[in-house]
Amino acid sequence: MDAETVVSKNFIEQIIEKDIAEGHCKVVKTRFPPEPNGYLHIGHAKSILLNYGLACEYNGKFNMRFDDTNPTKEKEEFVESIKADVNWLGADYEDRLFFASDYFDIMYEAAVKLIKKGKAYVCDLSPDEIREYRGTLSEPGKNSPYRDRSVEENLELFENMKNGMYEDGAKVLRAKIDMSSPNINMRDPIIYRVAHQSHHRQGDKWCIYPMYDFAHPIEDATEGITHSICTLEFEDHRPLYDWVVRELEYENPPKQIEFAKLYLTNVVTGKRYIKKLVEEKIVDGWDDPRLVSLAALRRRGFTPDSIRKFVELCGVSKANSSVDYGMLEYCIREDLKLKRPRVMAVLDPVKLIIDNYPEGQVEMLEVDNNLENPELGKRLVPFSRELLIEREDFMETPPSKYYRLYPGNEVRLMNAYFVKCTGCVKDDNGNITEIHCTYDPETKSGSGFTGRKVKGTIHWVSAGEALVVEARLYENIVDEEKGVYNSDGSLNLNPNSLTVIDKCYVEPSLKDAKPYDSFQFVRNGFFCVDYKDSSEGHPVFNRIVSLKSSFKLK
Repeated sequence: MDAETVVSKNFIEQIIEKDIAEGHCKVVKTRFPPEPNGYLHIGHAKSILLNYGLACEYNGKFNMRFDDTNPTKEKEEFVESIKADVNWLGADYEDRLFFASDYFDIMYEAAVKLIKKGKAYVCDLSPDEIREYRGTLSEPGKNSPYRDRSVEENLELFENMKNGMYEDGAKVLRAKIDMSSPNINMRDPIIYRVAHQSHHRQGDKWCIYPMYDFAHPIEDATEGITHSICTLEFEDHRPLYDWVVRELEYENPPKQIEFAKLYLTNVVTGKRYIKKLVEEKIVDGWDDPRLVSLAALRRRGFTPDSIRKFVELCGVSKANSSVDYGMLEYCIREDLKLKRPRVMAVLDPVKLIIDNYPEGQVEMLEVDNNLENPELGKRLVPFSRELLIEREDFMETPPSKYYRLYPGNEVRLMNAYFVKCTGCVKDDNGNITEIHCTYDPETKSGSGFTGRKVKGTIHWVSAGEALVVEARLYENIVDEEKGVYNSDGSLNLNPNSLTVIDKCYVEPSLKDAKPYDSFQFVRNGFFCVDYKDSSEGHPVFNRIVSLKSSFKLK
């Protein structure tokens, strides 16, 4: 009998399966609840794919919900960008798109219910006084002098708050729990504040807004979420989450479960830092390819499959840890290497002239799009007397074990012929402007020639037929050697994070490339057509990733 395959379940799956087995959960319902106050980054991908994946695994339902309870920072631009990111990752929410702001009436009534139960009160302390009364990690807090207001007075004051009778910060509604609790989050937390701010969906209907710790459990309970899966920083907030759903007497309250965030080494994910980079025009918007926002990764050329593979390799755990950025690069290389055509492109050109090749002749060579994947078919590449090669592929006086072009050496031109270098031409400053060689017509690729072998192969493009494009090479936005932050807390920016090559020469087969199309440029890396800056007749290629890395998957 074949041995049974043992599938290891992560701790969240184990909790869910226990709840199902014990009858606490009939239909698994999860959600992804971003606040629309910025663009999503690679860390959010883990939460999206985890919540969506669990719903799929247990034939449940997945909600997409915007936690838009803070109008001071939220914009419709961020709503649309988040929807695009979630759709791109393939997390299908169908008709299950929700907004927390649609529950404001429900939240208001929930607050009234707590007041009537004697579990909430209106407090007139200033923000500084509230902090002072809260106490410290080693000292208990003190009761507010307004804590014992009557139910009737609290109801009237709270209604007055709703009706706009007080200025911002004048009054708040606080839960009445325990000012001596060892968990500071339980020391009469604020659950509503006055904020005369227009909301991106509700307009000016409300001038009071619920706090996240109060609103979020209500949103989950209202939607029938069974497992509220969030990151570890909310672990200390779980007692308050449970208190809210318990005091509001939900019949089947959701269960909060925390997991470790996804941290990448030497990248910038903090919204305030990215916002500063955007506002100071250090980067080209939230989708600048040097960032790790999902919009930036998509623009650079990363694929949903590569992100999903990356999240899968990172796994789900309770312990915070950092992941090498090289793992993300590994995943995109693995995803693209068999899927994308391999084309020739020259980034730093020098002219190569084949003196014995017929002048004016253009020969069309049939070339495999990807030798490792024959299903990608073949293409025709023009070959002529005058070619362009990479400047680094020629040296007048090479070191030992240099197998590319130098006077007297023979190499193969990729997919074409053997050529032997006969010399070079220099300008007045000693710069090489032309390399001359001869070719052997018997050595054409695919001809079966076996007369002799060469050690070096170099790529090329036909000078007369090549397309001129712009190529952009990226490095980390911060200096990896010195760390992400300077001693004063500012970002330690890498001055070489972007290199623009105005004239990169590529095969004419790329003339019909569309935004987001990607290719492997032989020896130079994987490149993607930029959707933002490309125009007709002027394509721009972003380097997604180089071909080699020191990162090894363990």
